[in-house]
Amino acid sequence: MPFDIARTRAAYPALTEGFAHFDGAGGTQTARPVIEAVAAAMTAATGNRSTAFVPGRRSLDLVAAARAAVADLLGAEPGGVVLGPSATALTYTLARTLGAGWRPGDEVVVSRLDHDANVRPWVQAAEAAGATVRWAEFDPATGDLPAGQYADLVTERTRLVAVTAGSNAIGTVPDVAAIAKTAHAAGALVCVDGVHAVPHGPTDLASLGADFLVTSAYKWSGPHLAAMAADPARWAALRPAKLIPSSDAVPDRFEYGTPSFPLLAGVVAAVDHLATLDPAATGSRRDRVRAGLAAAQAHEEAVFERLLAGLADRPWIAVHGSPARRCPTVSFRVAGSAPAETAAALGAAGVCLSSGDYYAYEYFRTMGLRDSGGAVRASVYHYNTAEEVDRLLAELDRLAATGERMAG
Repeated sequence: MPFDIARTRAAYPALTEGFAHFDGAGGTQTARPVIEAVAAAMTAATGNRSTAFVPGRRSLDLVAAARAAVADLLGAEPGGVVLGPSATALTYTLARTLGAGWRPGDEVVVSRLDHDANVRPWVQAAEAAGATVRWAEFDPATGDLPAGQYADLVTERTRLVAVTAGSNAIGTVPDVAAIAKTAHAAGALVCVDGVHAVPHGPTDLASLGADFLVTSAYKWSGPHLAAMAADPARWAALRPAKLIPSSDAVPDRFEYGTPSFPLLAGVVAAVDHLATLDPAATGSRRDRVRAGLAAAQAHEEAVFERLLAGLADRPWIAVHGSPARRCPTVSFRVAGSAPAETAAALGAAGVCLSSGDYYAYEYFRTMGLRDSGGAVRASVYHYNTAEEVDRLLAELDRLAATGERMAG
């Protein structure tokens, strides 16, 4: 069945404003069911978590429902889902907790392809423990992250390997399962940044080989909350710093402060929305989410191929990276235009792209691009269309023509 793009776009009220959104890698627009769920939760009486009265029990139910929804999205157990304000915050919590048990001579492996949120927390935790940081390098020509190098990087002293499931800069999808297999053979844990990958296809915690997997709901049509999933037994073995009176249960003891209950309602609604992307899908919510994201992935890939081909046809555009497997994300530069200038010119025409390093600090530093403004990033989400790609390309042509006239 063809992907029903009109039906899909109708679920996003913000799209009626007429902007072409190629900025989904920085945060997608919010689906209407999410907006309605948040509003309903804020309208109803809720209290802090308590079994003593109905509003308190509603809050307990919202937390449990959010854990169950994220578990269905990732192929995890609800009891292993830790909720938090952002992927960065959750990764720092995990890094501080694991790092407390590291000693001089221990090793951590990070990647220069990753978002800094899956680099700096580990580097800093290693430095605090006197542990050694080892770096996995990407191929500067293609942007691929060779899995074979991990055989040399991982040793019997490796305590953790951190790697992305999808580069937020150039879309590279590393062979995480192979990397995890190498890490586990040495007894190391694996933390996978799924923030950029999860929105673009079915995700399975076990298949990836991830001991910990983090994702952000605002990258898949939801509110600004995040979650980190692991086997509940994995969390049970860890003792984070926490307030004395706060819950010592798993996963609660890894969550700081009172959560935003209305936003948790939005998380549930966002997963439920993803489960509707393939209207023919049946079965459990997990089955329907996988089917919906698979259908969306096929649509995104077709739109993205049109974008890549259009950029390649324009010799005055330099595309960074050509990874063998990628999420629908590309970074590029327009000759004669600084990345920020390109993004501003496109933004003035109602085409939304981001510029800079998007926190892919090590990638842009390694490529020698960070100090000169990074690049312009275009990412495709399942509400994007071929017509929007043509609009973007036409605006790039107009920008190039304007630049030529100014130069002449």
